[in-house]
Amino acid sequence: MRLFTLFLLTLFFALPNNAQEIKVYSTSNNRPLPNVAIYNKDKSKSTITNFYGVADVSDFLETEILYFTHVSHLQTSILKSKISKSHSVYLILDENQLSEVIISVSKWKQEQKDVTQKIVSISSNEIAFATPQTSADLLQSSGQVFVQKSQLGGGSPIIRGFSTNRLLLAVDGVRMNTAIFRGGNVQNVISIDPFTVDRTEVILGPGSVVYGSDAVGGVLNFYTTRPKFSLNNKDIFSGNAQARYASASNEKTGHVDFNIGLEKWGFFTSVSYTDFDNLKMGSHGPKEYLRNEYVDIINAEDFVIQNDNPKEQVFTGYDQINLLQKIRFAPNKKWDFDASFMYSETSDYPRYDRLLRRRKGNLRSAEWFYGPQKWLMSNLQALNKSKNLLYDEMKATVAYQYFEESRNDRDFRSTVFSRTKEQVDAYSLNLDFEKKYTDKTTFFYGLEYVLNQVNSNGSEFDTQTNTSVDAPSRYPDGATWQSIAAYVSIGHKFSEKLRFQGGLRYNRIILYSDFDTKFFDFPFTEGNIDTEAVTSTAGLSWLPNDVIQWKLNFSTAFRAPNIDDVGKVFDSEPGSVVVPNPHIKSENAYNGELGVRLNFDTNLSLDLSTYYTHLDDALVRRDFNLNGATQIEYGGELSNVQAIQNAANAKVYGFEAGLEYKFAENLKLTSKYTFVGGEEELDDGSTAPARHVSPQFGTTKISYILPKLSVDVFSVYNGSLSFENLSPSEQSKDYLYATDQNGNPYSPSWYTLNIRTQYQITEKLKSILSVENITDQRYRPYSSGIAAAGRNFIVSLKYTL
Repeated sequence: MRLFTLFLLTLFFALPNNAQEIKVYSTSNNRPLPNVAIYNKDKSKSTITNFYGVADVSDFLETEILYFTHVSHLQTSILKSKISKSHSVYLILDENQLSEVIISVSKWKQEQKDVTQKIVSISSNEIAFATPQTSADLLQSSGQVFVQKSQLGGGSPIIRGFSTNRLLLAVDGVRMNTAIFRGGNVQNVISIDPFTVDRTEVILGPGSVVYGSDAVGGVLNFYTTRPKFSLNNKDIFSGNAQARYASASNEKTGHVDFNIGLEKWGFFTSVSYTDFDNLKMGSHGPKEYLRNEYVDIINAEDFVIQNDNPKEQVFTGYDQINLLQKIRFAPNKKWDFDASFMYSETSDYPRYDRLLRRRKGNLRSAEWFYGPQKWLMSNLQALNKSKNLLYDEMKATVAYQYFEESRNDRDFRSTVFSRTKEQVDAYSLNLDFEKKYTDKTTFFYGLEYVLNQVNSNGSEFDTQTNTSVDAPSRYPDGATWQSIAAYVSIGHKFSEKLRFQGGLRYNRIILYSDFDTKFFDFPFTEGNIDTEAVTSTAGLSWLPNDVIQWKLNFSTAFRAPNIDDVGKVFDSEPGSVVVPNPHIKSENAYNGELGVRLNFDTNLSLDLSTYYTHLDDALVRRDFNLNGATQIEYGGELSNVQAIQNAANAKVYGFEAGLEYKFAENLKLTSKYTFVGGEEELDDGSTAPARHVSPQFGTTKISYILPKLSVDVFSVYNGSLSFENLSPSEQSKDYLYATDQNGNPYSPSWYTLNIRTQYQITEKLKSILSVENITDQRYRPYSSGIAAAGRNFIVSLKYTL
């Protein structure tokens, strides 16, 4: 409520407009345009818009014609007296002048036509219009990343059939993956505040040459807002206050940020708070998804309660706070320093899919929730521009991260409350260099060191006697994981039509874990792994003419075993327990992809790509034995013994398509479609569908843009996965899926129809109104434990200082 109050107060105390100031916008997104040159006919008078698109035109006469010029927009001329009435000017985007800049592939800015891999870019304007509730929803809004959710406080990206610890997350160039990123679904991406994300780039396909272990299926890069300096020797203060409400989860969100810009110093501060109630699903869809009953605790006793509203997914709500502080210092043109502090913390949040599990027909769990998920990152980055023998630009990044998570559960009418808690301290140092040796050849190279320290403990609390005892921890306490690496890549222009990009990386991974045999009689006392990997990439970008761009790329990637692979103890599914296995090695991926972009004219473009990835020595969960025993007692239940093993080869292949057509300057159609297939080798030599291969999915959108109004009408759709096309591990999770005519679980197809509008009410106040899932479909994305929102009304107000 405090943030909402601040938002309202800000509206009341807004400063009046200066009649001699005008603001320049782009018609493409209704955003202010900086660096617009404004001058009269003989250029005797001129000015330029600042970072906020504002310029002082008091020197110009009312009878003068003003000319507006910007590098990526068409020139416009307007009589000043006409501008004085509205105080705003809109420039039309000149797409012929654009060449999108990509950062994530080499960690340095490159033109899109130089990059040989497929990249998905999501701009700050697109993020602001989509109003995602979490960064997982931000990724899903791209239409090219599939997202799985086990609970409302979740979001596990899937890219090209790979997920979790086979994808790498990075924030401002810092690796977010830790030694306990698991093969099961992860929700660490929700710790990133979408209000502070300035740009997101997703590498589709391997990225191990630059990012190392885990970058098998792709890399997700989040770049947060940088502090802005003063302009024209004038200190600046700016800020935003935003409030959002969504009906399906009774979401209440408040956000405030502000920037202080001095000549050499910049400060950016952000605070966001979100509160979610139980999520309500749609009315039309499989009855299996309904929440007909749930367990409630009344007078310290468990009871099964019949749900008065089965569409309400009881025990899904939670709240979250995000803080960001950045400081930037540029003493001269050669040095630029960035220091940042990020903190995110959730409340306890239920693992909703675990609350759906049954044992002998009855609900199994009375409680199952994650403790607060905490993430802290402090990061110092120094950028030096110095054209010497070794580099033109150098970037040094040192970072510390702290992760905390816990799992808490109690069976129905049991007095034993089990808890495991994990903490990870992650240290990293990166040195990245760029050297342009000739006009045609640029080298990128660097060094990296990563250290993870894992602390883990377990306990059991007896609710009847109020006593607590030690219990098995999830991971070996005190385990460490280290990575030491060096890489080099090259970009070379054979000609303006043909470009090459390639690279090599050497990586050494050292893992140490000491097993506690207090609770289990393991046939080993420690797990030590010291392994090496060399990965490579090579690709061509060919532009034979103005219509076609071809991209061909080959790359290798690897994932070294981490603490989760080597030392985990947990119940993977009813009747099974995963135990440590120190005798595993890295898995390796080999990938090839071919893409083509066709720009038939200024109105029509088509983007197509296909790929194939082979995964060798894949780390998968398989049946195991401890001293010959294939079953052990765990959690009061006799369970089959399993472990992570190099027990399979896998292949993943797919096809991606994108279409864009402009009916008019302000009316555009975009459509994206993804098909993924894949198989995994089983113990008996046969094959089965791979676990993280999602159904075919896509989105189609019509956008209508006016100077003050933007409207998106769009549909999101997914294909079905039959029982036969589910992986064996998913076939056993009938509580997640609908039931087919044979009584087997399957994932049905689904679609949603949606509309989103953005209106600039005043120069400072903007509203976004959306209706999602207009037809109130009841659906659950593949492998998700929670049904998606039903008909959802979203309103957002943003006030800019």
